[in-house]
Amino acid sequence: MGGGPVSKAGLARARAFAPRLVAADGGAERLLRLGAEPEAVIGDFDSITEATQLRLAGRLFPIREQETTDFDKALRSIAAPFVLGLGFAGARLDHGLAVLTTLARYPDRRCLILGPSDVTFLAPPDMTLTLPVGSRISLYPLAPVSGHSTGLRWEIDGLAFAPDGMIGTSNEVAAPHVTLRFDAPKMLVILPVRSLRAALIGLGVALCVHGG
Repeated sequence: MGGGPVSKAGLARARAFAPRLVAADGGAERLLRLGAEPEAVIGDFDSITEATQLRLAGRLFPIREQETTDFDKALRSIAAPFVLGLGFAGARLDHGLAVLTTLARYPDRRCLILGPSDVTFLAPPDMTLTLPVGSRISLYPLAPVSGHSTGLRWEIDGLAFAPDGMIGTSNEVAAPHVTLRFDAPKMLVILPVRSLRAALIGLGVALCVHGG
């Protein structure tokens, strides 16, 4: 959990798939306001109050260096089959860009960023997504990358993507099963947040839904 805007409904959606809570620095304050407590807080602790640190004593894991973001510190420190990141999208643009850049730094970590309307993740070399025909799917390169697709309205074969060149936003699902293959772990996939389950399955996550 980051310090950006998160609704109770958004937190409940995430906890249905990932019930364990870890806060990145000031994300602890956000969790407490939502009526939940993290089992660990990771960061440089420049955005968390002394009162909250006292309340969560024994669950604090400081990493004091300032060369990386609190999201980076948390992601590289968590050992889990996958991570759902809330509170990292929908607020400051610079923070959001830093988070997406971090995904490319750790391609071995399955991490999905949940915003108010989107779920964003780094595509693995090969994946299949089962999505509603007609729904939105966007591809955004973080570095030069090319690939192959089936099931899209505009297939990507033969295209050379780059942040300062060809991008793939606002594509559309044309068949129930979309296959994607990329030659480098540098492509972001952006789906409607309602496709969170499909994204997790496409990333090979064994789902166990918690709660009612």
